[in-house]
Amino acid sequence: MTRFLAVTRAELAILKRNRWLFMATLIMVLFALALTFAGSAPTGTLGVDMLTVSVASMTTLSVYLAPLLALMISFDAVAGDMDRGSLALLLSYPAGRGEILLGKFTAHLAALGFAMVIGFGTAGAVAAWFGGAGADSLLALLRLILTSILLGAVFLALGYFLSSLASGATAAAGMSAGLWLVFVVLYDLGLLGAVVMDQGGYFTKTIFPWAMVANPADAFRVWNIAATEGVAMASGMTGAAQALPSWAAPASLLLWPVLAFAFARLAFRRVEP
Repeated sequence: MTRFLAVTRAELAILKRNRWLFMATLIMVLFALALTFAGSAPTGTLGVDMLTVSVASMTTLSVYLAPLLALMISFDAVAGDMDRGSLALLLSYPAGRGEILLGKFTAHLAALGFAMVIGFGTAGAVAAWFGGAGADSLLALLRLILTSILLGAVFLALGYFLSSLASGATAAAGMSAGLWLVFVVLYDLGLLGAVVMDQGGYFTKTIFPWAMVANPADAFRVWNIAATEGVAMASGMTGAAQALPSWAAPASLLLWPVLAFAFARLAFRRVEP
């Protein structure tokens, strides 16, 4: 436990020194506030408070931004140490590779969680102040923050996995960009094309909903949409949210970080300093 916390403290000091925490928090605050005010127009039409509409907008933001920030912080966690020549020194310490990776993961997740809490919390407070907030919308905001951190955990672990496979930080950055593009953009485009070609057939009715939650980004979106009726109505995805059992999206999003971290640890064990 002491060795694991030592790695965590060292990684947090690095994040503070290179101002990553400040920049990530600033990005989250600015984007969340922009979407809150830009997306407040349908409030009266839908008959929901401003915070509900804001949560729907921030859910879309988090699908894109949480994985991106997570990969930005994790892509050089191993490959960058190799390039700088510090990996051999790190592995010479009396700590196992699993402890090292877990220490990095804890520090990075804490930093990402801080940015999410401040960013979404600030936008939520502004929306509640100007447009009102009910108990359901406050619960939806809390769920959004927690699930965004969970989504970030998925891509942190995937970033470590790619960083352990890459030959250097540059290669890891390219692989991470490709991973983000596949999971966040191309996967949904592929499903959309398949649905259009299927024309309401077996794929659309049976396979499509499960293929959707197999992707952690879509599982995050479905979980937040299905949990609150107002958010589902504001987002226009009520049908997609109701096509699956209530446990499907949470199970996918909870399972992904565990599997991704397990693969990252296996890949890290094969890295030679």
